[in-house]
Amino acid sequence: MPQVARIKLESSNLEELEKVSNEIKELGIRTGVNIKGPVPLPTKKLRIVTRKAPSGQGTHTFDKWDMKLHRRLIDIDANERTMGQLTRLKIPESVSIEIKLRSRP
Repeated sequence: MPQVARIKLESSNLEELEKVSNEIKELGIRTGVNIKGPVPLPTKKLRIVTRKAPSGQGTHTFDKWDMKLHRRLIDIDANERTMGQLTRLKIPESVSIEIKLRSRP
């Protein structure tokens, strides 16, 4: 029974995320397997608002910090050759990768 690998990529650095997703797509094209994606998922926005004056005195001024997490989803046929080459890819530390194998529907 053929299997499909679902690859979830997540990073706060958009350029590195696009680079890794394009490398995975080129790998699928080179090995001749079916590939769907990369599908952009909604960007997670993490926001932290802190008070500038911690003592509570003075005007009410705030610092706003935010971080955007960009995500991509790729489905690729999981044969032995493709998965071996996928594990040898150079993935930057800023890119989080999650691979799940499932049987084809």
